[in-house]
This record gives sequence, structure tokens and C-alpha cells, in this order.
Amino acid sequence: MSAPTTTRPPVAGEPAAPGPWSRVLRWSPSGRYLPVIATGVLFLTMFGAGGLRYEGFVDPQNFLSLFLDNAFLIVLAVGMTFVILTGGIDLSVGSVVALSTMIAATTLEAGWSVPAAMVAVLVVATSLGLLMGVLVQHLQIQPFIATLAGLFLARGICFMISAESVPISNPEFLELSFTPIALPGGYFIRWSVVIALVVVSVAVWVLARTRFGRTVYAVGSNEGSAVLMGLAVARTKVAVYAISGFCAGVGGILFTLYTPSGNSLHAVGMELDAIAAVVIGGTLLTGGRGLVIGSVLGVLVLGTIKSFIVFENLNSWWTRIVVGVLVLVFVVIQRLLTRRRT
Repeated sequence: MSAPTTTRPPVAGEPAAPGPWSRVLRWSPSGRYLPVIATGVLFLTMFGAGGLRYEGFVDPQNFLSLFLDNAFLIVLAVGMTFVILTGGIDLSVGSVVALSTMIAATTLEAGWSVPAAMVAVLVVATSLGLLMGVLVQHLQIQPFIATLAGLFLARGICFMISAESVPISNPEFLELSFTPIALPGGYFIRWSVVIALVVVSVAVWVLARTRFGRTVYAVGSNEGSAVLMGLAVARTKVAVYAISGFCAGVGGILFTLYTPSGNSLHAVGMELDAIAAVVIGGTLLTGGRGLVIGSVLGVLVLGTIKSFIVFENLNSWWTRIVVGVLVLVFVVIQRLLTRRRT
């Protein structure tokens, strides 16, 4: 028989133990989560405002459509997060997406199987990312210049393959592209969303739970200190560009699923959308601080802005204007916060 438990009577003058509600009220999030929380609040506010203004805006399927229409951008933003966390930048990803669509379309047109075409896309995209990582780390070329060269290289190869749009008629690919995945309540998603969420989950685990992820943050925070600590700085800096290239390849596949064709003019300016999503998601452009979940929320903010523009029947350039203002605001906030810490 277990001994009865007793509680110690309160001693006079001793402060009472805090109750659960007082602990909740006194809880404050860690500073590293504040930018993500701010982006989440911004997204919920915008989505809620859309629900008040437009009928059907907050319908669950409309929320799922944010993922359906932006799955490729989510994956692109994941790769960009790795690069920016180290203090770098990758301007080539939009062109790599276009190149990926061309490779997928032409190989499928030539009779390749869907898995073989996808492997070809990922090998080429990852190799381009690896090349730019080598240029940045081992030849000491500025990331802006190295990836700008990659942008022109990938776009030029697109036009060498074909200057015309290449439609995809492979039935297996089209089935993968358009077959819905049913959800409870009559809602649906597609395989592109599942792939994007898998990429996000793996990226979150890598950055939070692995030595490589900790090294990425260390390099962005202070590369000199990371070298003195014996961390694999050179290998990490090359690897993040390879990861960005791989994500651009996956994003290119998802974009091809979204618009079943290859085109040399696909994804023009998409690298800027990815950078904007990462910045709005709270990742510092100077590196060392940021979360993948924040970048995903940044993509959802961009998707919500596009939905506003569609519901208001405005010119699509308003999207660029609003996103530009948001990025400017978040960059100014980042600058003020970093100044305060220093």
C-alpha cells in the first residue's frame, strides 16, 4: 500500500506558489521567436481582414489554396533560408526553376520516364548550386556576383534548349499533376503540397537538431568565431548553396506540376519573391538568425496579398508594390533591432 501524500502547509510570510494562469500571463517568448510570431500575427490579421471584407475568403479551401498555388515558392524559400542564414544570397533560383521546367518537359517529350526526368532535374539543379557554392567559398567571389552569373547561365541554357514553350503530354505526369488528395469535409490538396511540406519538415529538423544546422547558424552569426571553434565552415557554406540548388530543382518540378509545360520565361523574378518571403518571415539578411517556419509564413503572407489583389480585381503590379513596402518595413525593423543589440 502506497504511503499517503501530504502537502506542506503554507508558512506565514512566504509568497504563494504561482497558479497556472499567472504563469501563462508572465510567459514571454524567446527573442528568436518574436519575428516569426510577428509574421504569424500579420498573416492572421490579413486573412481575418479578408474574411470581413470578402465573402468566402476564410473558407478552408481558400486557405489550402495558398499552399496549392505557392508550393513551389515554399520550397524555394526553404533553400533561400539556408543561404541567407549564412549571410549569403542566391539570385539564381528563379532561372534554375525555369531550367528545371525545360529539362523536365524535354526529357518527358523524348520518352524518359517521370522518375528519370525528375532525377535529371535534381542532378542539374544541385550541381549548379554546388558550383556557385564553390565560387563563393573557394574563389572568394561575392555571393551576389556568383549567383548573378548563375542566373544568366541557367536562363541562357533554357534558351539553348528551346526558345518556345514545351507542353507536357505524359499521362503519368499529368495524373500526378492534377489528381487531388481528398481531405475530410470535401476539401483537397495535391501532391505538390505534400512534397513541399515534407521539404519544410526535413529542413526544420536539419536546422534544429543536427550539427550541420547549428553550424549554419554559427557561420551566419560570426564566421571567424565558427572557424576558431573548429566548425566545418567551408563545407557548410558550399553545402547551403547546393541545398538551395536542390530546392530550386524541387521547386521547378512543383512548378512544372502546377503549369504542365517547360518555358524559358517561367519564374522570372521568382528569386525576389523567395528573398522577400524569407525577409518577411524574420530571417536576418546579415545571417545567423531565422527559422524555416517564418519563411513559410512569409510565403503565406505573399499569397494572401495576391488573393487580395484578385478579389479587388486590381492590376497584378499592386502585388509588387505591397510586397516592396512590406520588405522595406521588415528590413528597417531588422536594422533597428540589430542596432539595439549592439
